[in-house]
Amino acid sequence: MSDWRQGGFGLYVHWPFCAAKCPYCDFNSHVASTIDHARWRQAYLAEIDRIGAETRGRVLNTVFFGGGTPSLMDPETVAQVIERIRATWPTANDLEITLEANPTSVESGRFRAFSEAGVTRLSMGMQAMDDESLKRLGRMHSAAEGRAAFDIARAHFDRVSFDLIYARQGQSLEAWARELNEALSMAVDHFSLYQLTIEDGTAFGRLFAAGKLRELPEDELAADMYLRTQEICEAARLPAYEVSNHARPGAECRHNLVYWRYGDYAGIGPGAHGRLSFNGTRYATEAPKAPGEWLACVEREGNGETPRETLSRDEEATEFLLFGLRLAEGIDPTRYEQLSGQSLPEQALNNLESWGMIARDAHRIRATGEGRAVLNAVIRELMP
Repeated sequence: MSDWRQGGFGLYVHWPFCAAKCPYCDFNSHVASTIDHARWRQAYLAEIDRIGAETRGRVLNTVFFGGGTPSLMDPETVAQVIERIRATWPTANDLEITLEANPTSVESGRFRAFSEAGVTRLSMGMQAMDDESLKRLGRMHSAAEGRAAFDIARAHFDRVSFDLIYARQGQSLEAWARELNEALSMAVDHFSLYQLTIEDGTAFGRLFAAGKLRELPEDELAADMYLRTQEICEAARLPAYEVSNHARPGAECRHNLVYWRYGDYAGIGPGAHGRLSFNGTRYATEAPKAPGEWLACVEREGNGETPRETLSRDEEATEFLLFGLRLAEGIDPTRYEQLSGQSLPEQALNNLESWGMIARDAHRIRATGEGRAVLNAVIRELMP
């Protein structure tokens, strides 16, 4: 059996445009005054046709519209893309189609149209539950708009997730606990809970470098916030199935599971990455980041990718380790051996187990709660 089948097959569609650039964001997102939606629609359809011809017959498990802000897409574009996807691949009976959205009134007004277009799951960028924090984060919605948008989403989608950012400026452990409990009271079944990280090339990164981003929590407080997050979510029966993602059983994001279980996925759109396997070889795919360049490549050359990179066995095994240990379910060591041609180092496994960082049996190796809190260090111990 081809290795990728153990993780499934997904499709990622990147919409690169936003109404405004958030100061913490290092994603490939751009603000544009005008967008030729018909032109972009045709480019997406052409790329689906190209990749579909290469992967003909594969069962597609998931689709994810990410960005940028895909809820700013013309709903007709989303509908036509989904229609072409269904015509191109056989799909799983429970095909998951996720679309990322912000809870502004403009975007929430489109939720019904996205549902009718075939989207089955909405992922909302809530980020915070109070107006002052939202303003600091550069968000364009108020806390009240966020709650209203969530209610609208719930009316149209069976599955709704939302993101929150913690370890923000001036935030205390008690304030974060109250905010998280307030969010839990909204009957969410999936959360993505991220610690604020300061990335180079962002507005926050420039402020931090200039010494102007003050009141960020110390590392110890941020670590306490992470641990408190686990306690609160577990008590609410939304355990962490991945380092930053919590869900009720059965409500996990299946598309992200394709990544973390090291399946194959095609990436379409500016800057989109992918992993595709053919004849026992896995390739890393990537697209030009600049929207205009990507669009021109699709229209002029019929291919929105840069040249593919062949992954070595060591690279595959390393990626499998990096992704799989993020999951509470962990990894199958036999699969690692098949990818790498060697076993994980026994002494390192013994050490990590004695330190309480991993748990293992004959079939699985899992990072414990303590291990996931310092996952990078755990993985370094296991790297060949």
